[in-house]
This record gives sequence, structure tokens and C-alpha cells, in this order.
Amino acid sequence: MKKIPFLLILLLSVSVFGQRPFPPRKPGSPKTPKESVPEATSSKKAGANDFLALVRVVKDWGFVDESGSFAITPQFENAKPFSGGYARVRSMGDWGYIDKKGAYVINPQFERAEDFSDGLARVVKFKKWGYVEKTGTFAINPQFDDAEDFNDGLARVRKGVSWGLIDSKGSYVVNPQFAELGLFSDGLARARVGKEWGYVDKSGKWIINPQFDDAEDFDGELARVRKGTQWGYIDKSGTYVINPQFEAAGNFSEGLACAKKMHQWGFIDKKGIWSVNPQFDQAGDFSAGLARVKKGREWGYIEHSGTYAINPQFDDAMDFNKEMARVKKGTQWGFIGKKGLYVINPQFDQESEFVNGFSAVRKGTKWGFINTSGNLVINCLYSDAENFSK
Repeated sequence: MKKIPFLLILLLSVSVFGQRPFPPRKPGSPKTPKESVPEATSSKKAGANDFLALVRVVKDWGFVDESGSFAITPQFENAKPFSGGYARVRSMGDWGYIDKKGAYVINPQFERAEDFSDGLARVVKFKKWGYVEKTGTFAINPQFDDAEDFNDGLARVRKGVSWGLIDSKGSYVVNPQFAELGLFSDGLARARVGKEWGYVDKSGKWIINPQFDDAEDFDGELARVRKGTQWGYIDKSGTYVINPQFEAAGNFSEGLACAKKMHQWGFIDKKGIWSVNPQFDQAGDFSAGLARVKKGREWGYIEHSGTYAINPQFDDAMDFNKEMARVKKGTQWGFIGKKGLYVINPQFDQESEFVNGFSAVRKGTKWGFINTSGNLVINCLYSDAENFSK
């Protein structure tokens, strides 16, 4: 009988315990509401010093590393290659900037955006150009109708129809007054007022008065200028070093410049004397000791003497980049060495220069990457691709 009270107490305890509520579950993490700016994502392999290549998969742009793995997954409506550790990307219709890890350093908010130069990037906000710092803060508020990158502390900007110069604080160094204004090279920039071109210094003062019908930037100590229909070369005092006499002309490279006379191209020295007489239908600049020239329908390469180093045989050709040049045979592109032998046989519908040991190539509608041996190291899987950059 003594056992009965004990059993009753035990059963009562179990009953009470069974009715006790379980500890409340921890609430799940609330779903993050959709933001106007989606977070950029990347793989753990992305590094600050890595070269990355911009690729497009169907409609979205992302970045791959040198193994072909996605360092930043495709997610952007548009994007541009990395420059100085930052890449411009467009999301939800606006442009912003990401770092090598794929994280936004400046959220998308601009109608247009360009690469950083001298620590500032030009952007469009409310249809006006301004300049932002790498934090995204406006260093110079949007106010210009057009603008160019900063270079040596100055930037060309347009207000209305006239161009001027500003400093990094946005103050005018030269008030808008030119119809056109070129890049500064060794302290001088080409400028146009009315129909004539001259050259100004960084204070806006005319060093060479407007007098030319066309003009190009100084390249070294000389600049190409046109008087009437003929091109010549001037020095920084505005004196003709080579009188206008050519139908067209190029910049000097390796001591020679291509020039056109009587509808044929040749090469002149810095005194204007023909080093290679006009005889080609088209010509490019000298690079790595060779210049591409076209005779009839085919391209070849000549030495400084004008002697063919590689006979005309290609349907298209590009300048040498170090020891290789891109050439086209039929519809396919390949690479040759300086003796004219194929280093990589023509097999691609499109290809780019080698950068960091890789060339972006297209087969059919898809892009991939080859190394300097011509091996496909990243398969042709992408709808579009740009070279590796950092």
C-alpha cells in the first residue's frame, strides 16, 4: 500500500512535465529585403594582385581568374576591365565600382562612369559630368557638359560648346574658350578656335598661334599639322621641320614615320627624306624593327631599309607586339614570329594581343583564352571576353 502514493506522485510528475512547453525555437534570420543594389559576389580565390578577365555568360558579365574559375560570378548588366584595382560595372541601369573581391567600393548610382585617373574618376549624374574620389564622394560636383580624365593634375572640361581646364578642386585654370582641346604633351596641347588650330600651354596661352587646318598632339618633339590638303611636321616653336607635302602622315616610331604621296605610302626620316620610297597601298608604324605594309590585297612586313622581312601573303595583319604579330589568312587569325613562320596557326575567328601571357580568342560565337604556345587554357565557353587586366 505504501507503493501506491509513490506511484501516484511519479505519474503526476510525468504528466506535469509533459505539459510544459518546449523552449521556444530561435527565430530564423529574417530574409534580407531586396535592395536596389544587389551585392556582388565572388569566389574565395579572388586576390588584390590577381589578373582577372572580363567575360559574358549569355547576358551577364563576370570575371574569371587565370585558371578559368569565376573570381566574380556573372551578375552585371555590363562591365569594363579592371584598371588600377577597380572595375566599372552596371547594375539596375546604373554604374558603380567593384574591387578585386567583387565587393562594391562605390554603389551603382551613375548614368556613366569612367576609370580612375590621378585618383579621380569622371562620372555622369543627372546628365552632367563630375568627378568622384575612390570613396564615391564627389570631389567635383556634376556640372559639365563633357569631361576628360585628369592628367598631371588637370582635366579638360566642356561647358556649352567651349572647352577649358580645371584643377583637382574643380577650379578653372583656363576658362572655357576653345572649340576643341587636345591632350597635353610636354606642356603643349592642340586647340581650335573657329576653323584654325594652334597650341596652348597649361595656362591657356597661345604658344603657337592658330593657323593650321588640322593638327595632332605632339609626339616627342614633333607634331603633325595640315595646311590645306597637305600634312607636315612642326617643332614646339611652331617652325616647320618638314614642310606640308604629304596627303597623309603618321607619328614617328623608331625614327621613321609612314607618309603618303601620290596615293602610295612610304617612310620618311625626321628631316622629311624618304627612307623607304612610296610604293605601298597601306602602311603601319614600325614596331620591334618591322612595319606592316600592304601591296595589292596582301600584307607583309618590311625592315627599316624597305626590304621585305616577311613577303606579302596575309589577308590582314597587325603591328608586332614584342616577338609576335597577329595575322589573318582567309577568315582565320593566327600569330607569326619575326621570320614570318607561324607560332600559332590560323584557327580563330577573332583574337586579341597577348596580355599577361593570355590572348582572348573566338571560335564561332564563343570566346576562350590561349597561352603563348597556342594552347587553349580556358575553353571557348563565353559569349564575349576581354583580356586579363588588374
